[in-house]
This record gives sequence, structure tokens and C-alpha cells, in this order.
Amino acid sequence: MTNGLDALFATIATRKDADPASSYTARLLSRGVETCAKKFGEEAVETVIAAIQRDKTELAKESADVLYHLSVLWAAAGITPEDVYAVLKSREGQSGLDEKAARPKA
Repeated sequence: MTNGLDALFATIATRKDADPASSYTARLLSRGVETCAKKFGEEAVETVIAAIQRDKTELAKESADVLYHLSVLWAAAGITPEDVYAVLKSREGQSGLDEKAARPKA
């Protein structure tokens, strides 16, 4: 059984080669990673605003938009949910503070 995110990503993957004139997803993907990243960022900001305003209905809607646009960004960048799940799995059992401290300093 696939979870909702896997199903969403599978749908997005099928639209990758669709006609951009008839598919919003195909249009986003045809414009490249930069456009997909920008759209994800816009949706993330809208999600933050809904959370700050404590508007649960809008937060749910914007969260759905964030997940959709994150999945589109993954597809544009050539990664899959499984790639992300592998990173999460590698962090299991590790304190978030310890994981952050172990990251290379930029």
C-alpha cells in the first residue's frame, strides 16, 4: 500500500512528459528546477502565514499545496520520496540536536 505522498509523487511522475498546455504539473516541470523551487517557496510562505494566523482550514489547504509543490520540485530535481525516506531512516534514533551538530559547517 502506498501512502498519500507516494501516490501524489506517482501522479506527478506520470505528468512529466504530458503536454504543458494541458497539465499544470507538466508546465511547472517544463520550466525547470528554479521555477519549481520558487513556487515551492511561495507556498511555504503562505503556509507559514496561515499557521501564524492560526487558521486551521487555510493551514491544511496550504500544507497540501506545499506537499504538491515539494513533490514537483523533487521530480524536477530528479529525486524520489524514497531518497528522502532513506535520509530520514538514517537519522532514526539520533537526536535532532546531535544530527545538526554533526553537519559540516558552511
